[in-house]
Amino acid sequence: MKNQARAVVIGGGVVGVSTLYHLAKKGWSDVVLVERKELTSGSTWHAAGLLPLFNMSYSVGQIHKYSVRFYRELEQETGMNVGFTQCSNIRLARTKDRWDEYMYYAGIAETIGIPVKTLTPEQVKEVWPLCETDGLLGAIQHPDDGYIQPADLTQALAKGARDLGATIYRNTAVTGIEQQADGGWVVKTDKGDIACEHVVSCTGNFARKTGAMVGLDVPVIPVEHQYIVTEPHPDIVARKKQGLPEMGVLRESDSSWYMREENGGLLLGPYEKGAPCCYVDGPSEDSEYELFQEDLERLMPHVETAIERVPAFGEVGIKKIYNGAIAYTPDGSPIIGPAPGLKNFWLNEGHSFGVTAAGGAGWQLAEWIVEGEPSIDMMGVDPRRFGPYATEGYLVEKNEEAYANVFTVHYPDEERAAARPLKTTPCHDRMKSLGAVFGSVYGWERPNWFAPEGYEVPAEELGVGADVLMKHNHAPPLEDGRIVEKWSFRRSNYFEHVGNEVRNVHENVGLLDMSAFAKCWIGGPGAEAWLEHIFANRIPKKVGRIALCHILTKQGGVRSEFTVYRQPQGFYLVSAGAYEAHDHDVLMKLLPADGSVRMFPITQEWGVLVLAGPKSREVLRKLTRTRLANADFPWLSGRKVSLGHATAHALRVNFVGELGWELHHPIEMQNAIFDMLMEAGAEFGIKPFGIRAMTAMAIEKSYRLIPRELSIEYTAWESGLDRFVRLEKGDFIGRDALVRQREEGLNWNYVTLEVHGITDADARGNEAIYRDGKLIGRATHGGYGWRVGKSLALAMVRPEAAGEGTRLEIKILGKLHEATVIAESPFDPENAALRADG
Repeated sequence: MKNQARAVVIGGGVVGVSTLYHLAKKGWSDVVLVERKELTSGSTWHAAGLLPLFNMSYSVGQIHKYSVRFYRELEQETGMNVGFTQCSNIRLARTKDRWDEYMYYAGIAETIGIPVKTLTPEQVKEVWPLCETDGLLGAIQHPDDGYIQPADLTQALAKGARDLGATIYRNTAVTGIEQQADGGWVVKTDKGDIACEHVVSCTGNFARKTGAMVGLDVPVIPVEHQYIVTEPHPDIVARKKQGLPEMGVLRESDSSWYMREENGGLLLGPYEKGAPCCYVDGPSEDSEYELFQEDLERLMPHVETAIERVPAFGEVGIKKIYNGAIAYTPDGSPIIGPAPGLKNFWLNEGHSFGVTAAGGAGWQLAEWIVEGEPSIDMMGVDPRRFGPYATEGYLVEKNEEAYANVFTVHYPDEERAAARPLKTTPCHDRMKSLGAVFGSVYGWERPNWFAPEGYEVPAEELGVGADVLMKHNHAPPLEDGRIVEKWSFRRSNYFEHVGNEVRNVHENVGLLDMSAFAKCWIGGPGAEAWLEHIFANRIPKKVGRIALCHILTKQGGVRSEFTVYRQPQGFYLVSAGAYEAHDHDVLMKLLPADGSVRMFPITQEWGVLVLAGPKSREVLRKLTRTRLANADFPWLSGRKVSLGHATAHALRVNFVGELGWELHHPIEMQNAIFDMLMEAGAEFGIKPFGIRAMTAMAIEKSYRLIPRELSIEYTAWESGLDRFVRLEKGDFIGRDALVRQREEGLNWNYVTLEVHGITDADARGNEAIYRDGKLIGRATHGGYGWRVGKSLALAMVRPEAAGEGTRLEIKILGKLHEATVIAESPFDPENAALRADG
């Protein structure tokens, strides 16, 4: 057995073997895989082998697209049959909301190059003659989709990896993983130790056990998934004898199941409510090819709808019910990327659609390990999108919820209820009493919008339009039984209320809780020089000044964004709350080894209340003796102030484009400050506002967000960050790439669009954009601009289509709308409101 390797992959399922193959394909032949039993003896062996290209995530969509293409190439490369049946995939729609979802997805698919066809009910009957089409609005079809034999695929990957020089050790159990003083690793096994630079955990159901060996609480717990295989049906057998093509994988999303042919019979896989988590403490050490006791009763509502849709399913006996573990994460997407806090330890875990994702996940992780960066934006699957709050009890609730919602409509404004509330700020109950309708980010509860007193959605507006199993289109009722939010791809019931919040901020003054911001303090004798090196912008030179700064990739893409506030003894850094673990891990891994820079995460210690609007200065003047006029307190500056009997650092910045301050305060003082602001602001019309109003106002200012307009896939120039890049200051991460691109030219340009002819559906992001019928870009964000009275979209387009006044088209929910490139910041382009004096 080898005692040294460049990288050790742990886990011999399809994900692990794909990772090994792709590392070897990148030229790292000195790589090793260790598997405790036989290859595919975990979840891979009982997987149904489906290859669904459908995914609402840009990251996961790219991964799945690569897999389906790669599996065909692998068969040619290795000469081994991977058992790929390209029979297409058909998704049925019975409701208008489902059709909206499909049309939104079709836009995502077009922007990443996945062909999608629409089918009428009659066309569904043509390609799936055993399917009854009553009640259908239509369907979408992926012509390139189908299914594959997971064991055959894994063995072909193993052969390909071995042919490239990689080594696989079966029946070799990992007993420990230790990091050495020099940063290297030793993987201890029952057959000997292997020293290596990198460790990649691809251990599926064992993910938490593997993570525990290195002190990680990996946010993965499996859920039981059942599927039913029937005896052969005469009609299917007859079709095969006639040489007719195999019917595609059929998915009735509104009844939460998939179905395909299997050896002359049918295979039905429901995703039911009540499916329990399993292996919470990990499988036993001798676990291999393991299944659980089936529970047919739990599946019966889905079985009944399957018989209604495909009567043939009820005409044959059941051959076998499989009930096996499938790894899940709280949001249902895998975790692919670097482990937080550990150098060169990588995770490729949590794959609920592991066979589909294995190829693409292995491809991108190998890029990341070998090249230092993935080639597509992986924020949607980055392990660091979860934080320390995602522990066992949370995971059980959220993972079971994620499983039950595989086939629900994935509304863009949906907020799932399990394991909530978890993290609340002190003013949570005050916001709630004022009508806050909460969302959740990184475990924090944040007001999305505010419902008027006594408000509820009329019952007649809540119907899903058909008698379907997945009656899932609104937020859970409040304690008093009122339902206040209906989810939609279109302008929903809260649209006008968000508009009222925007109007009040614009005309009077509003208060927003942004305590979920990620915060850390940087100090030490080397702090200033270090920050200058990692950021593209200059850091503030004077105490009390503020700058917006970005960490770039070596290729010039945007990795992270921070507000940097210079204090007397160091620097206070603020970034997006959703990416706290990511951003703080990026900073930590860049710290110099000599201890000259110190970093202290302080998110939980500091709250943030945003006071914004033309009357915000008058409100603050009632609470502080600090001079607030421009001459004393200019835009992009901050200082410590007394607020009545409390204290805060007031930063004159915000994300809404109005006069205002972010009030960063000791969290224990939040309610005192909140009450004083509301009392002082009463005469000026102060009202709270939520994240949706903030977002609408940010779009009117063309403000950029990670990972939408700011991404590793777009350079800082392409994202329009010119004023935040200082080439003249000397070396910083990504500088060389930006210099090269300035000479070679841009591939993309960031633009703001006015969208015409909108009635009830604004752009959300990921919509396809055309010029003269040619795809030339995609929307990154969008919505209605209440202050400018226009429907807006932010987008990345080809440079030739980026000129102001250029006429384009954007496809929103399947309908083309004219759009015009307009100047950046359609609201207040001169920043007169932000800079207002008084």
